[in-house]
Amino acid sequence: MTLSPRITLITLGVADVAASTAFYQRLGWRLSPASNEHISFFGLDGTKLGLFSRQSLADDAHVENSPPGFSGVTLAHNCNSQAEVDAAYAFALSCGATAAKMPEKVFWGGYSGYFADPDGHLWELAFNPFMPLGEDGQMTLP
Repeated sequence: MTLSPRITLITLGVADVAASTAFYQRLGWRLSPASNEHISFFGLDGTKLGLFSRQSLADDAHVENSPPGFSGVTLAHNCNSQAEVDAAYAFALSCGATAAKMPEKVFWGGYSGYFADPDGHLWELAFNPFMPLGEDGQMTLP
């Protein structure tokens, strides 16, 4: 057996499911009817995002609920241009995101910035001229 190379669901452990759900709704993301007061689901292009109590997620995985901080994981949303990164960054901040790194030209030849959602999960907004977005909105790998 092998595992198919795909991610079907990303679940973020959050302090307050209702507050985090409201943040992602302000970003314009549509809440799935499969959601309830304990978990929220959003359909994304190509995958799904879940929001679940941080403690409940740790309990489910049988791991300790360690204090929030940098987890070594970021989520990314690629854009078609530097101007689109700037506009998306400003929009995220207007929805309640916290600025982590203002968008700037980066060492690898692209342009990116980071914001944090209400629970500190880092999102990168990036323009990568070496892997443009296809018509389906997905990055094309060389």
